[in-house]
Amino acid sequence: MAASPERRASSSQRGYDYAWQRARDGYLRRHPLCCLCDRQGKVVAASVVDHIVPHRGDKALFWDRSNWQPLCKHCHDSVKQQLERSGRVAGCGADGRPLDPNHHWNRASPG
Repeated sequence: MAASPERRASSSQRGYDYAWQRARDGYLRRHPLCCLCDRQGKVVAASVVDHIVPHRGDKALFWDRSNWQPLCKHCHDSVKQQLERSGRVAGCGADGRPLDPNHHWNRASPG
């Protein structure tokens, strides 16, 4: 019989404990709107504090507030996951320009 895959550590083992919940709640009070929806001209409440750069267990990166961003659940579970898999930001802003800063439309043209 094949070996079972390793189980993922529990959320509290990954650092999402009571201290995180308190920090998360305070952050969302100060940053109540999803930053990705905001870039598209939409006003949507944030419910997730996302680590911009995945911390992968690095406690310093985990607690680095400059590495946090407020997201709605939809953006966290779709847009952010796609970005982590593909390295590209999907979608367009209210002005119709692609959200991905590396898209050729967003690059400065040679002068």
